[in-house]
Amino acid sequence: MADDAGMFPKITEKGLEELRKRIGVAITDTVEPWNYEATRDAIRHYAHGIGDDNPLWCDPDYAEKSRFGTITALPSFLFTTSRIVSGYVGGLSGVHAMWAGANWQWHQPVLRNDTIHTEAKLKDLIEHQTRFAGRSFQQIYNVRFYNQKGDFVAEADSWCFRTDRDVAREQGTKYTEVKARAPHKYTDEELNKVWELYAKEEVRGANTRYWKDVNVGDKLPTMVKGPMTVTGFICYAQGWGGLYIRANKLAWQQHHKHPGLGIKNRFGIPDCPERVHWEEEFAHKVGTPGAYDYGPERCSWLTHHLTNWQGDAGFLRSSHCQIRRHNPEGDIVTIDGEVVRKFEEGGRKLVEIKQIATTQTGETSAFGGGVVELP
Repeated sequence: MADDAGMFPKITEKGLEELRKRIGVAITDTVEPWNYEATRDAIRHYAHGIGDDNPLWCDPDYAEKSRFGTITALPSFLFTTSRIVSGYVGGLSGVHAMWAGANWQWHQPVLRNDTIHTEAKLKDLIEHQTRFAGRSFQQIYNVRFYNQKGDFVAEADSWCFRTDRDVAREQGTKYTEVKARAPHKYTDEELNKVWELYAKEEVRGANTRYWKDVNVGDKLPTMVKGPMTVTGFICYAQGWGGLYIRANKLAWQQHHKHPGLGIKNRFGIPDCPERVHWEEEFAHKVGTPGAYDYGPERCSWLTHHLTNWQGDAGFLRSSHCQIRRHNPEGDIVTIDGEVVRKFEEGGRKLVEIKQIATTQTGETSAFGGGVVELP
């Protein structure tokens, strides 16, 4: 590791000063989103990227019989329509960015073939002291989503933490114990417990869940994700599009426009920082315990948990998610939820749910929750 010392750019006061000047300013030079339109295939690819087989998103014949009359996009699909909400940050060239959470509000569904456009701005920049990399900065963006009619579809605040990669690798203490562990090889018995949870996963679907039948203290069925594999991370990238995944001329154009973005690989070729999600050697260089999952992916797991529970007649009004650690290859995550409030507001029947995602070692992977509207 000593050979890697000082290989990455640092957070500087000048860089922070320049970045703060962008707060509140509309972002007009935005990178092209992965999806402009909520096509049948785009919706299905994203749903499958998080392991969600709800027929409301994926089966046209089923969806035609729903109250929407057509395929609808799962709430987290909107991650594919904005690179900004997904973690494409400006400023601090070459400084690592880790997507760490989002607060979402949805106002109406996105239907098949809707076209989405966005408005975005940098909302705030907040200093923190972290175990991962010491001094870090939470860079918060606000993104508003509109359809082709100009209807306000959704809004989100999302944030990344900007960290010094060298400090995270050499001095960070967050993953000291994790890095010291020998890789765990799962037994068939251990894996069968995971497969059982997958087999029992319930998509509420057309079996309407009514507000009157829900009580505070009700538990949501446990959902499982994993075991984490690089294949799974790539599957998510296929549906989501990633931030910096480009090939050949387009990769050159990106690195030419943003010189701090391309980090040389073992062949001396500039490559994207996003490869922390599939290249273990590079993941170690930025201070993480190994190749790991995507932050928006994990946020989407929490909303998947909620939409499975609410059924077709429900509508996810809001959600929030905070990422607490990386999920490296080999991890298993279980998601649990509980109804903590039942209330009415503006004529709507609403239920608030608290969620927590836990790894196989009992560590908190993420936490959050949401508000669901029910009939």
